[in-house]
Formats: sequence, structure tokens, C-alpha cells
Amino acid sequence: MQAAALQYVRKIGGAAKPSQVNQAAYDRAVAEIGEATQRLLDSLITTAPPKDREEEAMKAKARSAARFGTSG
Repeated sequence: MQAAALQYVRKIGGAAKPSQVNQAAYDRAVAEIGEATQRLLDSLITTAPPKDREEEAMKAKARSAARFGTSG
């Protein structure tokens, strides 16, 4: 979440590396967005089982092979 918050702040702020005078504002925004994101995730309700990354990757490979054929 920290990386996503940082990416968002950099995008909105218009600078990947803020000036020293703006560093505190960037840091504060990243922390606040991270906290808001955590609150959102904590409050979401779902009945779906968690997804398995490896299983999802295998499904994606199968879809790709069906669509584009196998290479090699």
C-alpha cells in the first residue's frame, strides 16, 4: 500500500522527487493516503474466497495460449 500511495502522490504532485521544501508535504500525503487505503480495505466485505496468485497466473497463461497460440 505504501508503494501505491507514493505512486499516487508523485503522479498528482507532478514530481517523482519533490524539492526539499515540499518533501514534508509529500511524506504526509503518502501516510494519509496509506491510512485511508487501509481503512477502505479493512471495511470491504466479500463472500468470495481469496484468489491464489499462482492459480490466477496459470489461468492467464492458458487464456493467452488459447488466444495467441503457443510460441517456441
